[in-house]
Amino acid sequence: MRAGLERSLVAPGKRLQPTCKGLGAKQSQPVSRGLSVRRGCSAVWVLLTVAVGCSPSEEDHHPEFVEKLIVRFESGPKQNPPGSIWRYHYNGRVVFYVPPSCCDVPSALYDGDGNLICAPDGGLTGDGDGRCPDFFRARTQGSRVWVDGR
Repeated sequence: MRAGLERSLVAPGKRLQPTCKGLGAKQSQPVSRGLSVRRGCSAVWVLLTVAVGCSPSEEDHHPEFVEKLIVRFESGPKQNPPGSIWRYHYNGRVVFYVPPSCCDVPSALYDGDGNLICAPDGGLTGDGDGRCPDFFRARTQGSRVWVDGR
């Protein structure tokens, strides 16, 4: 439960007692004040902190060609809309999409090795080069890798 909702369920003048119920403790045990916390609860929190806070994800690491693209974009003129690079899964592989920078400029879709696959959109017709017409329907797991913050 969220803290605000819990407070509304507690009688006036009573204090909430945090517990480790549902976090691996054998029974609902109150969390003691200060630095000492009951064993069941502390072990769970330590594991969660290490597992979530310290493990880099696959998305944090980019191929060298992506880093070179970022350097090239940052050293060039500011774009409107701002330049960006997106990571997707497409046809069973990781790809990197660079949206069109303006008007009649085509976008670019690269494979994980930096090879140009196609231009999904942009260009004179706005439909790209026609080599990957299903990209926008078939792409999954999208995440922004970089955006020009200038």
